[in-house]
Amino acid sequence: MKTRSTPLIVLAFALLAALLPARAGFTLKELSPQSIACAACHKKESPVIYEQWGSSQHFRGNIGCFECHTANEKDSDAYEHYGQFISTIVSPKDCARCHEREVQEFSDSHHAKGGRILGSLDNTLAEVVEGNNAFKTTAFPHGVSAAAVNGCWQCHGGEVKVLPTGRLDPATWPNTGIGRINPDGSEGSCTACHSRHSFSSAQARTPDTCGKCHMGPDHPQIEIYNESKHGIAYRANVDKMNLASPKWIVGEDYSAAPTCATCHMSATKDQPVTHDIGMRISWNNRPEISIRPEVGDAKLNLPGKDVPWDKRRANMVNVCINCHNTNYVGAFYTQYDGLIDLYHDKFAKPGLALYKAAKPLLAGPQFTSKLDFIWYEIWHHEGRRARHGVSMMGPDYTHWHGTYEVAKHFYSEYIPELQELVHKHMGSTDAAKKQAAEALNKLLDDTLNGDNHKWSLGKMDPEEKARREKQVKEFQQRYAK
Repeated sequence: MKTRSTPLIVLAFALLAALLPARAGFTLKELSPQSIACAACHKKESPVIYEQWGSSQHFRGNIGCFECHTANEKDSDAYEHYGQFISTIVSPKDCARCHEREVQEFSDSHHAKGGRILGSLDNTLAEVVEGNNAFKTTAFPHGVSAAAVNGCWQCHGGEVKVLPTGRLDPATWPNTGIGRINPDGSEGSCTACHSRHSFSSAQARTPDTCGKCHMGPDHPQIEIYNESKHGIAYRANVDKMNLASPKWIVGEDYSAAPTCATCHMSATKDQPVTHDIGMRISWNNRPEISIRPEVGDAKLNLPGKDVPWDKRRANMVNVCINCHNTNYVGAFYTQYDGLIDLYHDKFAKPGLALYKAAKPLLAGPQFTSKLDFIWYEIWHHEGRRARHGVSMMGPDYTHWHGTYEVAKHFYSEYIPELQELVHKHMGSTDAAKKQAAEALNKLLDDTLNGDNHKWSLGKMDPEEKARREKQVKEFQQRYAK
């Protein structure tokens, strides 16, 4: 890990920052000669960048190009540019010279660890199943998958590789992935949300900024938000949101609607802004079976491992009660937890157990069998959609894009495929295969005869069956012509 040295001018403005109260922000007395020279050239050569910077808080604080991009000659990504050593990337470590608390919170969050997707199941799909090694650059002479470079890494962030000239390898740059691994050893990208060079608070607060990555078949938060009453209220009242306000406290500076930032990051009357987006969530819905967030933090050895889920839920409730009463909020969480329990007990836990039991009967590496894809999409796509849908009050994603799809593929594809495996190997001359098939068959039988699934065998309890038939008749009579 390299440590970026600080030229005298930057040292001076860092010392100035240290003398000022936390979060007060600070300014330099005047724009440095180096930044004046940068601005004069960029005004002609890249006027859009100049204009964006000119509308920023940085401009008003006399913080220019040089203060952010300055580098020491010995830095791995430093190169000489018109007599000054600079680096292309402004990393969180650079931003921390002025925004120490924000960077520390961000560094302690799951966002900053997004680049660690390398080697994960998702990235293996992009590297191997979807991709090949045909994309070759100086840093990747043996090749890398263009699917991973242009897909996974652009949201999660990849490791930026520096060429001998100090320039950046084109397979790894441009990249503003939230967990980008930078040449100075820091993790993350502030510009993932605070787009350069205006670094607009208003833009960072809009749902579309989060929707750049939080969208699609496996985590459609932006689509869920848009269908929710929160999203509808936001679009109807965006002119009342006061998005550019330096102080942006829900219930004081705006009340028309919440955005993603409102709920997960922004200040309330009782809480400061946080850049650790996990401090207000009470379920981590990423894995096959949802876990409490402190469990996930412990796996990454993050400070959040010591913050229990109920404390985090209390933090979120503190946001909610600015618009809703405590009974409303409590009932919402009861509904949310109920859906998580349903997904776990009916599909996730038995589904995962069945998949593990079937593993010895699957030939070849993972994702060479139909069963691998069926189970992956049940939990990674449909199961996540259901859980994310209910967490954000999106009924369509909870049901039709979520639990309906889970159930459809569980009963019509997953179970039949497992039964086919049993049939194929039950008479095997390979003792291990035969034993595995018998164990899977028993687990299948036990699962399908359990209370959650026996309806599919025509074994619904008579009382329940009679009650449901009565409901159907009442419905038909109600709407009969």
